[in-house]
Amino acid sequence: MPNFFDEMYSDDNKVRPHYREFDAWLSRQPPHVIEQKRAEAELIFRRVGITFAVYGDNAGKERLIPFDIIPRVIDAPEWTHMQAGLVQRVTALNLFLHDIYHDQHILKAGIIPREQILNNAQYRPAMQGVKVVSDIYAHIAGVDIVRAGAGEFYVLEDNLRVPSGVSYMLEDRKMMMRLFPDLFARHRIAPVEHYPDLLLENLRSVAPQGIDDPTVVVMTPGMYNSAYFEHAFLAQQMGVALVQGQDMFVSDNTVFMRTTRGPKRVDVIYRRIDDDYLDPRAFRPDSTLGVPGLLEAYRAGRVNLANAIGTGVADDKSIYPYVPDMIRFYLAEQPILNNVPTYQCRKKEDLEYTLANLPKLVVKEVHGSGGYGMLVGPASTKAEIEAFRQRIIAKPDGYISQPTLALSACPTYVDSGIAPRHIDLRPFVLSGKTVSMVPGGLTRVALEDGSLVVNSSQGGGTKDTWILEKEPC
Repeated sequence: MPNFFDEMYSDDNKVRPHYREFDAWLSRQPPHVIEQKRAEAELIFRRVGITFAVYGDNAGKERLIPFDIIPRVIDAPEWTHMQAGLVQRVTALNLFLHDIYHDQHILKAGIIPREQILNNAQYRPAMQGVKVVSDIYAHIAGVDIVRAGAGEFYVLEDNLRVPSGVSYMLEDRKMMMRLFPDLFARHRIAPVEHYPDLLLENLRSVAPQGIDDPTVVVMTPGMYNSAYFEHAFLAQQMGVALVQGQDMFVSDNTVFMRTTRGPKRVDVIYRRIDDDYLDPRAFRPDSTLGVPGLLEAYRAGRVNLANAIGTGVADDKSIYPYVPDMIRFYLAEQPILNNVPTYQCRKKEDLEYTLANLPKLVVKEVHGSGGYGMLVGPASTKAEIEAFRQRIIAKPDGYISQPTLALSACPTYVDSGIAPRHIDLRPFVLSGKTVSMVPGGLTRVALEDGSLVVNSSQGGGTKDTWILEKEPC
């Protein structure tokens, strides 16, 4: 019996009810047909340009994110539970962000140590007292969820700065419908293709007051960014302009973009650029990616940014342990989705525990992302563990540790055939006048046998995620 939850098979090796129709279909497919479909998917993805640039790649080439044709299937009751937990969590995070930039009730109550917020590298003093539209800071959140143990869902981290991956969710679905249309006739699979419309509606709903027909743009750092495909894809799907900093300017605290017909006012910027690079007058003076004067226009309420400046403090891994407390504090509710137990190395007892148990823990940098800057104890050598130990000792407040979860696994096509591989899920939650999401998200899969690192930058792949609206027909 495996020591992880298998998404498709129960402990007695029986196919779970919501996978039965798919399993019956899969058993009838000749191997050569599946291989042909896999090759077709790769060819189409390469032709369309669905790639991911990995920083530091000496070859300087963009890589294709591996796509697996066995979907991850979630039944309706599980999704209903997960969706309620996501709405609750993102609602609390937005209340927290508004609070720390205004009255700071949660700090005065001693729920979170004041220095952990005010001294956080992602906290922006320039946002103190700034009124943002509808008090929404995280308009787009990508919340990473894993299933572990006997099948319970846990939130692994909250991505609130510039969460990526939604384009792969949409393209994976499009590919599955193209390759296997008969599968969609057999299942009632909840749709995701309306996400760009939902996103545009959400962005338009948070335009500055008095703007009836807002102009929305997607702001990208440029074609060399690892997620540039997604920036261009979303702009095209929403029917809005894709712009860089040099395409815009600020005049009289109003943002304009340059067009062939002259300047056009911009009301909402879906920015895919980190805070530091948004405005060289306010943050990094050497930034060539931003728009001089953008912060003042934003503070004056003449333009809205999604996500808000300063949102990153809420997805810092040193703040993550306090999210359940935020839910209780702001909503007077118990968390629907649990955190992974977390040790904060800034605390003496947690540091001692972490250093004594490195071989069986996962240790992460509090500002890290993309699977970098972390130690997976059970998969590391003694030398790697000892080297990481010195890094923790040198800067304990820069790390957290967690038990190594046995992430759930889903059957996946690999070179040796079909085998279980560990997965996570990133649903995308939109906050505006309401909190909404499409049913599903991006399932990421660790393609190496036994690996727990699903990030595309670390060799992970993706799967289509099916939310069944009812039992298969």
